[in-house]
Amino acid sequence: MSDLGSLLRKAREQRGYTLDDVQEATKIRKRYLEAIETGDYKVLPGSFYVRAFVKTYAETVGLDAEEVLRLYQKELPKPTSAEAPSVEPILKASRRSDGQHSDRWGKLTVTLLMWLFPILIVAVLYVYLSQNHSKTPKEVDPNKITSETPSAPASSPSGTSSVTPSPSATPTPSAITFNKLETRRGVNYIEVAPAGAHKLQLDITGDCWVDVNETSKTGKSLHSHGYKAAETPQTLSFDMNGPIYVTIGRADNAKISVDGTPFDDGDKANVARFVFTPAAAP
Repeated sequence: MSDLGSLLRKAREQRGYTLDDVQEATKIRKRYLEAIETGDYKVLPGSFYVRAFVKTYAETVGLDAEEVLRLYQKELPKPTSAEAPSVEPILKASRRSDGQHSDRWGKLTVTLLMWLFPILIVAVLYVYLSQNHSKTPKEVDPNKITSETPSAPASSPSGTSSVTPSPSATPTPSAITFNKLETRRGVNYIEVAPAGAHKLQLDITGDCWVDVNETSKTGKSLHSHGYKAAETPQTLSFDMNGPIYVTIGRADNAKISVDGTPFDDGDKANVARFVFTPAAAP
């Protein structure tokens, strides 16, 4: 091995390069690189290329090419004026251009992905939030939901020891019916019959957010609170002398009833909005 070849090989190994790495970087065939390291310059296509190959090799492994050529000029063969370049001294340039073209497209692809990924995340979040906040609660069966109050027990026949109810006993209330009028902007409008004042009750059984308001011009808030599971069960009661706006954050964790008659609110784990209005007097 020549002194010049030893110097180049040591510089290459210090940088952790293989001959294949240098070939890829310089586009000089591997067998020519091996010949330079061993000092066998006869393998090269001609002395015309020796200095050019050595200079390129030295620059690739981090050496001062001009200084290397000056120190080892006596070792390098002198090119003759009549010597013509041999065919294919260097790997085809088209491969390099193809590699550069591939690298360019690779970088462009990575850049596009870096921009598209956060945009995709934002789009997914937007769709998810839109579905959860604007999803219309399950439609209430348009057919009337009726619940008949059990009739009072019949009077005991005369001659028995049964007690006759006093005249002041509370009369049996009329059956409560829920008539769905319409659904507008995610709000279900429910008419409660018969006419007159009623008692609306909410039974909270788990994590749930509840907001109850009068739907009059003043929009007075009757109740607004977020319940944790540890706070439940809770029972809320409201006098319904007019329209009442009820918003439930988790319909599956709250039960609605009017005068003891349960109302089907869909029982879904999403937001449900209702306006309950007593029926008009006949």
